[in-house]
Amino acid sequence: MLEAAATSFASILVLGVGFTLAAFAYHKSYKYFVLQKMNNAFEPGDPVLELAAIGKSIPKFSKTAAATHWIQRPEQAAVDAIVAGEEAGHYHLFIGEKGTGKSSMLLEAMRKIDGDGCAMLEAHSDLEIFRIRLGKALDYEFHEDYMGSYFSERGPRDTTALLDIERALNKLEKVALKRRRRDGKPLVLIINQMHLIRDDEDGKDLIELLQQRAEQWAAANLVTMVFNSDEYWIYERLKQLSTRMSVLAVLDLPKQQATAALKNYRQRYFKEKPSDKMLEQIYDLVGGRLSFLNRVAKSEDMLKTCNDIIEVEKTWFLNQCWILGKEMDDDVMDQQKWASAAVVLATALVDKEAEMEKTYDAEHGHVLPSFPLHEAQQIMTRADFIRQLDRLNLFSITSRAQVRASSVPMHLAFQQIVAQPGFRQHLQETIDRIAAIESLGRTRELVAKDLVFGGRYKIRKVPKEVDGGPGGFDVTLKEGKGWSANNSSTADIDEEEKA
Repeated sequence: MLEAAATSFASILVLGVGFTLAAFAYHKSYKYFVLQKMNNAFEPGDPVLELAAIGKSIPKFSKTAAATHWIQRPEQAAVDAIVAGEEAGHYHLFIGEKGTGKSSMLLEAMRKIDGDGCAMLEAHSDLEIFRIRLGKALDYEFHEDYMGSYFSERGPRDTTALLDIERALNKLEKVALKRRRRDGKPLVLIINQMHLIRDDEDGKDLIELLQQRAEQWAAANLVTMVFNSDEYWIYERLKQLSTRMSVLAVLDLPKQQATAALKNYRQRYFKEKPSDKMLEQIYDLVGGRLSFLNRVAKSEDMLKTCNDIIEVEKTWFLNQCWILGKEMDDDVMDQQKWASAAVVLATALVDKEAEMEKTYDAEHGHVLPSFPLHEAQQIMTRADFIRQLDRLNLFSITSRAQVRASSVPMHLAFQQIVAQPGFRQHLQETIDRIAAIESLGRTRELVAKDLVFGGRYKIRKVPKEVDGGPGGFDVTLKEGKGWSANNSSTADIDEEEKA
């Protein structure tokens, strides 16, 4: 009996120790492979580059083919140094209007080093989707494939998306420390389209978390974080806590560079040589915005495409901000406040051109009129509208807090709208109608029922010396025909019931 018990105890002990050692070995090996997978995410080759190459229909590693699809921007050298890890000690914010080529510059810089030591992801308004995209970029599964979760009441995945992002950044820090010892340069993490993050409490928490890591890693030269945004509010949010942030403003191409790139593209792919007059007309219509130049360069009729772009911008502005005039209903007053403020600012920008010394430079091209942000808010008489207009790409707030039209075609659309016959009168009638509705909302109607029943008031001024009082006015009710102090209230009720 004792021998059987000892045998059973020894068997249970061996099985328990065996399972414990196996579980410990699995746990350690899992943590090792998590770090190894994340380290592999920063090895040469990146899915982002493959997708970009497919989108442009060029071989992934063909430098000559990529060069034919690329316009070399003045900022490209600085971006190359940042992405290659040569620019340490700071984290960076790229800010500029949509379509200026910020993402293209980053992809080009990644292509030159084949993505070595670099990872890139697209931001999203939903934190769960942001978490998944961060995990894909870092090759991190957030313990979703950890089998130990089956044997515990609460697994490591039972948490919020923000905590998952914090855990992923903790793992990234460990990987960055190892690679720093090996390569002697920081890793680079690029977060594109930061403006897609919601401007609410969750979005602010996410931005604060990312900025804290960026500050810490920049000081230690571990990871260089690059934030890319189209909108000014991201800069406002980051500036509050920034000490090591570097801002790179990406603007439209200068005139000479834009026309030269357009000319080379047409010669290479259309076998035609546009005249200098034609190129200048195109630049006058669409400016140096890369997204517009790309569309124009690929079209058969370039001038028609330019006019179509201006018409699209004009339609977009009118659909969002057109004013309804003096006949508008009071139910749409809140929307019309917003719309009239936008139209007033657009009119002020057009009017400012007459005050400027020059609106066009022979070398750099367009000089769009602008106002400082605080002056633009004063013109609109509202401080809370301009950032929403920036999100809609109607106006643009630059990194120097200057407010102007979002693009050259949009400013030309402003000019066409303001030049319409009767526009300024229509705008003034709308403003007057809004003021009238607001005044009506602040007005209260008082009815003196004594007068309704034939009564009269006698009002006289009382001097200050009478009765030693302060003076003022004395009101005396004089009874009229059909009025009675005893039945006034009941008469009111009876009349109302009869009605």
